[in-house]
Amino acid sequence: MSLMFGLSGFKEVDPAYVADIAAKGAHLIDVRTEAEVARGVIDGAIHIPLHLLPLRVADIPSDKPVVIYCRSGARSAQACAFMASRGHGNMHNLAGGIVAWARSGNALSLPC
Repeated sequence: MSLMFGLSGFKEVDPAYVADIAAKGAHLIDVRTEAEVARGVIDGAIHIPLHLLPLRVADIPSDKPVVIYCRSGARSAQACAFMASRGHGNMHNLAGGIVAWARSGNALSLPC
């Protein structure tokens, strides 16, 4: 398990850690574009495009761990920092994004 605490108020986590906390009820949020999402998602993820995140802050639970991911981990790191700045303390960024998830042998699902 890889877990790194950043100064920006969120944790950088690897795919194995994400799979573990997702199985325990963590919320997964995909901040990629519609076109990216059409190629596959992590099962159970909620799609909130990055540009809509400020409008959807109230929809994101603060009582459970939240994992945000994008393609490579850069946009989701921005999203985690934004959410942490809004008082959400249990934010996790999937380091390497969905690319790292797939390269680790984890499955992708078709979006609903």
